[in-house]
Amino acid sequence: MNVATDLEGTLTTGRTWKGVGQWLKANGHTIPYQLFFLPRVPGSLIARVGLIDNVEFGNRWIIDEVRLFKGFDQARIDAMSEWVVDQVMWPLRRADTLAEVQRLRDEGHRTILTSGTYTPIAQAFARRAGLSDAIGTPLLFSAGKANGKIGGALNNKTVKAERLRQLLDAETLDMAYGDTAADIPMLMMSRTAIAVHPDPELRATAHKNGWRILE
Repeated sequence: MNVATDLEGTLTTGRTWKGVGQWLKANGHTIPYQLFFLPRVPGSLIARVGLIDNVEFGNRWIIDEVRLFKGFDQARIDAMSEWVVDQVMWPLRRADTLAEVQRLRDEGHRTILTSGTYTPIAQAFARRAGLSDAIGTPLLFSAGKANGKIGGALNNKTVKAERLRQLLDAETLDMAYGDTAADIPMLMMSRTAIAVHPDPELRATAHKNGWRILE
C-alpha cells in the first residue's frame, strides 16, 4: 500500500521560512536575511488577516528565500536542512498524525512525504521520521554551488500530485494526508483521503466527499 503525506501543517506546525531564517541568523547571515525579511513584513501582516492568500504568500516566500542560499555547497545546504528539522520542524511535530503514518510504515506500507518545502528539508524530515521517500521543491546547483533558484515549479497543488504520480509509476495511491486546499489534487488521487486540521476550503471538500477529518 502507498501512503502519501504533506509536511507543513500535516506532520508539523513548524514552518520552513521561520526555520531557515533562524538558521541564517545563527550562521552569519543576519544582514542579508534582514534585508530580505523586512520588506516582506507588511505583506505577511496582510496575509495573516486574510486580505491576500496566506498560502500563496508563503509559497512566494519559499521561492524568493532560496536566493539567500546562493553559493552554498551541498554539505552546507544539508547541514542547514538537518538543523531546521531538528530545531523547528521536529519539536513542533503533530505527534498523533505522525504516529499514524509511522504505524502504517511499520505495517510494511510505503510512506511518501511530499511537500512544497525544499527537497533537502523534506528528505531530512523523512529520515528523522523513518519514512520511505521524500519529494520536495528541488534546488538548482551550478559547479557544485546553489545558484539561488529552484528547479522547476514549487512542489504544490497539481505539481505535487503530478510528481507523486510519477514516483508511483502507475501504482495506486491508497491513502493521503493533507491540511490545506493546496493538497486537494493529491487527496483526490487517493482511495482514502484524510484532512488534518484542514483549512476552510479543504474542510468543505472533505465533508462533501466523506473524507475523514483529524482535529
